[in-house]
This record gives sequence, C-alpha cells and structure tokens, in this order.
Amino acid sequence: MLKKVAVVVLPGTSPFEFGVVCEVFGIDRSDRGTGVPAFDFTVCTPQPGVIGTKTGFTINVARGLDAADEADLVVVAPYTDSDPLPPSVVHALRRAHARGAWVMSVCSGAFVLAEAGLLDGRRATTHWQYSRRLAEEYPLVEVDENVLYVQDGKIITSAGTAAGIDACLHLVRTELGASVATAIARDMVVPPHRDGGQAQYIDRPMSLAGCDTLKDLLVWLSENLGQEVSVAELANRVHMSGRTFARRFRAETGATPAAWLNSQRVLRAQELLEESDLGIEEIARACGFGQAVLLRHHFTKALGVSPAAYRRTFRGAAHADSLQPA
Repeated sequence: MLKKVAVVVLPGTSPFEFGVVCEVFGIDRSDRGTGVPAFDFTVCTPQPGVIGTKTGFTINVARGLDAADEADLVVVAPYTDSDPLPPSVVHALRRAHARGAWVMSVCSGAFVLAEAGLLDGRRATTHWQYSRRLAEEYPLVEVDENVLYVQDGKIITSAGTAAGIDACLHLVRTELGASVATAIARDMVVPPHRDGGQAQYIDRPMSLAGCDTLKDLLVWLSENLGQEVSVAELANRVHMSGRTFARRFRAETGATPAAWLNSQRVLRAQELLEESDLGIEEIARACGFGQAVLLRHHFTKALGVSPAAYRRTFRGAAHADSLQPA
C-alpha cells in the first residue's frame, strides 16, 4: 500500500516539477470522502538545510536521506546537474529499489536514476530536450521520447513539467484505484488521464545536416508536399538510378523516401492545425495525404493523438470543432 512518500531534492531543483509531487502527495485530501489517504509526505536531501532552486529562491529542507529508507515511494525531482551527484543519493535509491519500493523521476531526474544504474536494460523517458543526451550518456537505457511517462517494473520515469502530474496520477491509480486518482485530479483541476505523449510537443524542424547530395531535392519536396511523386521521378530529378537513389536517400536522411515524406507531411499538418482554420479534408490534401483517413492514420501513428485532439491542445476547442469527427 502506498502510504509514505519521500521526494529527494538537490541544489538547482526545478520548482514546478517539485511542486507537482508536493501537490499530489503532500496535501491531505482525506476529508474528500472518496477513500483518498493522507500520505505521509517528506522532503529530503543529502545535506539538510537551505537548498537553492533553479529560479533563484531557496527552500529549507529539514530531513536527510534517511527519510527515503522508510518510504513506499521515492521521487527524484529534476535538478541542474552542474555538480557531481552525491554518492549518498545513489545508495539511497538503490536501497529503495532493492527493498521493493517504488522509485520515480520527474523530467531530468531520470539522469539520477540512470546514474544509480536503475534504468539499465529498462525503458525510460525524460523531457524531449534531454532524451538524446540521456541515450548517449547511458547507452544501456532504452529511451522513449514520445511518451508522457514510462513504468518499467516499479520504476517510473516521466517527461517534462506537467508530465510529472500524469506519472504521479498513474501511480496513484495503480496502487489505490481509479476513484482515488480521479478525486485527486478533480481537486487539482486536471484530467485524470491524458491521451497521447510528448511527441506532439517536440519541435522537429526539417534538418538538412549531412544531406549534401540531396539537399536541393529535400527542399523542393518540403515545398511541394501536396504533389504525388514516385521514387523513380525523384531519382530522375537527381540523375540517379532507383537503387542508387534509395541507398543515398537512406544514408543522408536515415529514412526511406516514403517514411521521410510522411514525417514531413505530418509536420505540415501540425502547422496547418495550429495556424489555419482549414478542415481535415483540406489539410489532408494540402499535406499530400489526399484523404482524411490517411492523414488521421499517419498523424495518430506519429504523435499518438488525433488531428482534432492536437488542434484542441494547440488552438482550443473552438478551432477543433471545425474538424469532422474521426
């Protein structure tokens, strides 16, 4: 049963993500009459005292890491890793995991779990801005940047900022049931569960780095996504055989021509959903998918949400109403 919660803070902690954990587990909501428990919540740090935050103000933390040894859940808040990670934090997390406690990170806190070796051979996530670095520094970790949170065994990692709410509520739902998670979410005025992942929030402009031979072709394609072109036609444009073109295209872009085009068309659809009032059929044609059903398929596959849901997130419900339901 999830009763005792300890959140580990380090110098340079991010106040919002730290506050998310405090909001979910640190407020007594037992009077709601919905079975919500009053968690035994503690903030701890390697050296108790005044801790500086990322935004300049300080917090006073009275408990040391011994609090983590008593917790059913140990949460690592994000922090600025300008200083080496104290070995005492690594040992505390390993002890918690070894005795079967839940261990969770929010945002860049995943680096702390990775440094402790708890993510080796596991799937994990972090804020999309840090995902490549996490994968490079800890190659034994299977980093998934397209999700809001990952549970692998009794270890949970979450993406940036508000994804910490999703991860916390997921754990509450897992341990205490949907009604408790919904009651906490309602009190926080947030959805108890969000669809999709952080893929929809990642800024992925077209990169031409390393595309020496095909740079001009890729620019042309990006400007003419609405046109139907075959691989043979593309190969002719750059005076290559089909086989040579396919090999060169993958070498320079890391994808097949079809996959690359689909990704660029999804990006264009994102732009139109955010910036225009075009309907789904018009957007499908403008992006080169031709039919709304194909746009919905590729969009949802790439981003984990439908075009209508994406528009609601980035333009509001009034704009989403201009799309026909899927």
